[in-house]
Amino acid sequence: MFRIKHISLFQFRNYHQSHFDLTERIAAICGPNGSGKTNLLDAIHFLCFTKGYFNKTDAQSVEQGTAGFNITGQFETKGTALPVSVILRENNKKELWVEKEMVTPFSNHIGKLPLVFIAPDDIILITGASEERRRNMDTILSQTDHEYLVQLIRYNKCLLDRNKYLKNLDGSMPDEILLDGFDDQLAKSGIILLKKRISFLEGFLPKVKELYAYISSEKEEISLFPSFSTLPENYLQDLHRNRSRDIYLQRTAIGIHKDDIEVTMKANPFKQMASQGQKKSLLFAIKLAEFEWLKQYFGFPPILLLDDIFEKLDQERLLKLLDWVGVKNDGQVIMTDTHASRIKACLDEISLPYQLITT
Repeated sequence: MFRIKHISLFQFRNYHQSHFDLTERIAAICGPNGSGKTNLLDAIHFLCFTKGYFNKTDAQSVEQGTAGFNITGQFETKGTALPVSVILRENNKKELWVEKEMVTPFSNHIGKLPLVFIAPDDIILITGASEERRRNMDTILSQTDHEYLVQLIRYNKCLLDRNKYLKNLDGSMPDEILLDGFDDQLAKSGIILLKKRISFLEGFLPKVKELYAYISSEKEEISLFPSFSTLPENYLQDLHRNRSRDIYLQRTAIGIHKDDIEVTMKANPFKQMASQGQKKSLLFAIKLAEFEWLKQYFGFPPILLLDDIFEKLDQERLLKLLDWVGVKNDGQVIMTDTHASRIKACLDEISLPYQLITT
């Protein structure tokens, strides 16, 4: 079994110095808004990804009036203890320590501690721009494929440099040789990433559809399909063909940074047709498909963090979710809610041992 058994926080957000033991596989963290429930989940995310889930800067995670923070977690994987620490020094230098050894670069740590996080604002995965869906896909693949993460870092750096060059042209004649170099680099990494995405989505999207039907109990089926701006065999040629337009737009309009996942219901865009309940069901279907994907790859379930779960689902959908993650799977689940009685009633319904933590 893979789980986190203890976490210590020093000068992290609203925690000056706190310690939490996680004694049961299912834990419910309860307390009023502003008491630090979400911050505790985010600290676990820091240990798994070396950064917060909510894209705040590291400096924003330091307790007000102090400098630096320290998060230490005791994980257990395959019966072996695994201590992990993320430290932000007073000079804003961040360090990652695993088993008393410093890890560098941080990308070497991604995928060592698989985790799925679900927060209220994640509904933007359904209602927001394509960037949100790409970021979620990148998070999944980066945990299971280190080459994907390496190529993604290279691609994003090259894309940033190319776009900066295009913007700085400002009507002057472009250096075609330099642009050829950018295009070659983008295509080299982009083709690798696109092939991996195509392979991933072939198995992932049918699972999302299946889980949506399970959670929502909807009669109306949905369709999910990838939307690519180019294909691997055309990648470099499409970059060359689109160069004049890129110079005019001052940005790169072709490539994996334009990929998306389209969702329809009755042949219409899902986010325009769907009710709030249907959108929340699709969000959970995507996240549980991510859970299943990671479980299949690692051979054990990832840790699942559920923030303010009653803000997302009605009780029927919530019980189905808890049945899926708590009964049908044996992974660790850590959830938050503002009302202890409400979450206890739900957990009593699925008849599993759980721990109640008050913040």
